[in-house]
Amino acid sequence: MAANAPIIDLKGIDVTFKEADRTVRAVKNVDLEVAKGDIYGIVGYSGAGKSTLVRVINQLQRQTSGKVTVSGQNMGALKGKALRQARTKIGMIFQHFNLMNERTIGDNVMFPLLLGSKLSRHDKQAKVDELLDLVGLSEKKNDYPAQLSGGQKQRVAIARALANDPEILISDEATSALDPKTTSSILDLLKNLNEKLGLTVVLITHEMQAVKSICNKVAVMQSGEIVERGDLLTIFSKPTQQLTKEFIETSSQIDAALANVVAQPSIQHLQANERLVVLSYAGASTDDPLIAQLYEQFKVTPNILFGNVEILQNTPVGNLGLVLSGEGDAVDKALAYVKEQGVTVRQINVAEYQAELARKAAEADTNAEGEA
Repeated sequence: MAANAPIIDLKGIDVTFKEADRTVRAVKNVDLEVAKGDIYGIVGYSGAGKSTLVRVINQLQRQTSGKVTVSGQNMGALKGKALRQARTKIGMIFQHFNLMNERTIGDNVMFPLLLGSKLSRHDKQAKVDELLDLVGLSEKKNDYPAQLSGGQKQRVAIARALANDPEILISDEATSALDPKTTSSILDLLKNLNEKLGLTVVLITHEMQAVKSICNKVAVMQSGEIVERGDLLTIFSKPTQQLTKEFIETSSQIDAALANVVAQPSIQHLQANERLVVLSYAGASTDDPLIAQLYEQFKVTPNILFGNVEILQNTPVGNLGLVLSGEGDAVDKALAYVKEQGVTVRQINVAEYQAELARKAAEADTNAEGEA
């Protein structure tokens, strides 16, 4: 593999399934590069194609067309023993752990080492002990899965996935079945393994909060395609696609705050000289006293309704919801000034926003009825 080559390189990936009466194109002409040492998040709703895409990486799912290169190897050209060997360098963890209930925790972690490892039995036992210590479960070696919590089971699954010293770890919705506190601990573990072992992590999820917690790169998938990609800070501070904006608003709780705001009678009856806006900003602009300047320079009065600031990749990123009021074109001039400072301005039409909330609620009810 060339020095600057990506550890994972997907080119023109298509995956098509044939069903009885139709053809389903699950992945559509996707290109994706993951650099060694990345924690790369792939986010999308159920059915977006993200799990199908990552199964192409280790060829658990063969692509219909396109090329998969991992660590310099053309995975599509490998078969039999050569493919099995290549797969040992790509660990996977899943939502439901996939542990063997009749085996002890130590034996679960040992299992991959029984399938071709050249280590002596003593070295295999030492490896198991090392891995259980790495994930914080040394004292659980002789327990069985039924005796463990969900978070502990996922730690066992991670230890097992690391048994053959993989270069890549694919996490396919691995925190979806866990409560928020346990999810945070598993994400912290993945981040620690990335830093300690130089492990490249591909994180598949429908939760932008998980991406925000540990990823340095992110791709957003919809209907089998990557609709937006980039480094974490750029995606969160300057999203371009509506789906990306929705994910970010949910993870930052902007959508919940806005829903509460637009329900207030005073907001539903704004005057002609009043605007409901959300300001999004990152980096140096978070240190500027912009709100104070709005009144000093433009005589625009800000009424702050909600706000939050987070640290992403050591950079502050924030959102602020407020109503601006001023005479004449003062508010327009103030917003133009704010944009010049590198702040993203989103003006909210209250009636349109309420209609969109109602549409989404009706859609959710329809989906729930269909699932029932």
